[in-house]
This record gives sequence, structure tokens and C-alpha cells, in this order.
Amino acid sequence: MYPIFIIAAIIALDQFTKYLTLTKLMPIGEYNVIPGFLEFTYVENFGIAFGMFQNKTLFFIISTSIIAAAVLFFIFKMRKKYVFFTVCLSLIFGGAIGNLIDRIRLGYVVDFVHFSFFPPVFNIADSGVVVGAIALSLAILFTKEDML
Repeated sequence: MYPIFIIAAIIALDQFTKYLTLTKLMPIGEYNVIPGFLEFTYVENFGIAFGMFQNKTLFFIISTSIIAAAVLFFIFKMRKKYVFFTVCLSLIFGGAIGNLIDRIRLGYVVDFVHFSFFPPVFNIADSGVVVGAIALSLAILFTKEDML
């Protein structure tokens, strides 16, 4: 049950913040939260991470759907024995679905979080994917158990 909660929480938070971005931030373009450190900047991302591979929306929809199905399989296969592994995959899956919803609905991904020290603008879904992937990588590197 916990993977569903994590996935739903990431998707809901992601879509809610993107709704606010589209309704409140898009008309003004950007808003300084902490001057010189954090701002919300409206960006339409037609590519993937860091704006790479622009205008390949159909490819991203298909590939994300296939990868998400595989991740979902592993989430439910591993959920009882490998909790941390499952949490990581749930974060990745929730983030992937959050951005997939944008691609299907809008044709692009809504990004809005911008730190002055980190040039790319990102969103909650991206954060779920990155945090999940980093934690998963560290778990794989430092665990002695065979997770598959």
C-alpha cells in the first residue's frame, strides 16, 4: 500500500504546483522567493532533463510509458522484501507520471523551480525522479544484498 501513497503524493503535489504555476506564475513569468537564491520561473520544457532533445514529445510519451510499466512491475515485485528499493522506485515512478501527464495534456512539461547556483529550471516530478534515482544508486552501490 505504501508505494501507492508515495506515487499518489508525488503526482498530486507535482500537478498542484504546476496548476498554480500555470494560473498564477505564467502571467507574470517569474517571482523572486529568496532574492539571489531561489525564484519561481515559468518554463515550457519541450525536451527532457536540462532541455535536451527538444520537440520529441511522442517519443518521450512512448518511452516513458514503457519504462514506467517496467518500474511499476518492480515496485510491486519488490515491495515486501525491499522497502527502501521500493520507495526509491515509487519516487521515480511518481515523478515520471507527473511529467507524462504534462506531455500528454500540454505537449510540454511545466518547470518552475530555479536556484541561482543551478541553471536548469525544474519541478516537483523532476525532484522525485532525481532523489529516487540518487538514493537507489547509493543503495545499489552500498548494499550487499541481491535485490533482483
